[in-house]
Amino acid sequence: MKQTERTLQLQVDVSGQRLDRYLTDALPGLSRSQIQRLIREGQVILNGQAAKPSTPVESGMLVVVHVPTSPDDEVLPQDMALDVIYEDDDLVAISKPAGMVVHPAHGHWKGTLVNALLARYPTLAVGDAGRPGIVHRLDRDTSGLIVVARTDKALQHLREQFKQRKVKKTYLALVHGRPPSADGIVEAPVGRNPRQRKRMAVLAGGRAARTTFHLMEDLNEYSLLTVSPETGRTHQIRVHLAWVGVPVVGDRVYGRRRNHLGLRRQFLHAWRLSFQRPGGKGRLDLESPLPPDLRQVLRDLGSQHPG
Repeated sequence: MKQTERTLQLQVDVSGQRLDRYLTDALPGLSRSQIQRLIREGQVILNGQAAKPSTPVESGMLVVVHVPTSPDDEVLPQDMALDVIYEDDDLVAISKPAGMVVHPAHGHWKGTLVNALLARYPTLAVGDAGRPGIVHRLDRDTSGLIVVARTDKALQHLREQFKQRKVKKTYLALVHGRPPSADGIVEAPVGRNPRQRKRMAVLAGGRAARTTFHLMEDLNEYSLLTVSPETGRTHQIRVHLAWVGVPVVGDRVYGRRRNHLGLRRQFLHAWRLSFQRPGGKGRLDLESPLPPDLRQVLRDLGSQHPG
């Protein structure tokens, strides 16, 4: 059967990294060896030209990656329930449940948010093949707000806001212990862990990352925080909070392997999202209530937060 492909376009925001390392950080769905093979096969174009894995990238460069897929990898609509918080002709905001992958990638070609979106919105903005309408992402086990573009114009408008850090993102996180201050900023570069490639870490050669936090409630052995990532690095909140000594409860990758609260996933919820509507239609402020599993944990801890 004839092989097809999906095309990804990325604008580089770092300087001095090898091309293969940059793409490994930017495309967590592909391994470094897969990326190196694509580069050698001429499937990666850097500023209009073929490149080598070791070619250094500079901020502002455009990288186009052609990823071959088999017919079985085609993204198909699936009729799945969606918790729609807001929708208009330009965009839709979904409260994603924990356990759902945002877009298809290696090992997850079905049951993703994109599959469900294509069933409900067949004319969804194309953008990158395989990721129609997707402007930003949430980790699989993070619940909460995600905004999706319905038109190509809205896609570009929203992407530009995220790129320029004009989107206000606020998460609720329950963490172990007490943060070093009631209000704080974590500014530490994040990159792929050289020893465990599926994990991220604070690294001297990583990409710049900045996270602010506020102590909302002291719950004895735990703290309820509001957290706002000002950059969008993979696993940024989880890595930064663990780095300052307050790992997210239920995070089995960067936190403690055991928790005594009955959680089956990390207590991290994309609570609020604020951005400008496409077309100069004013600012949109959205909120997604905590899902039942996280509300129950707060009740058990005696929290006064309504969720």
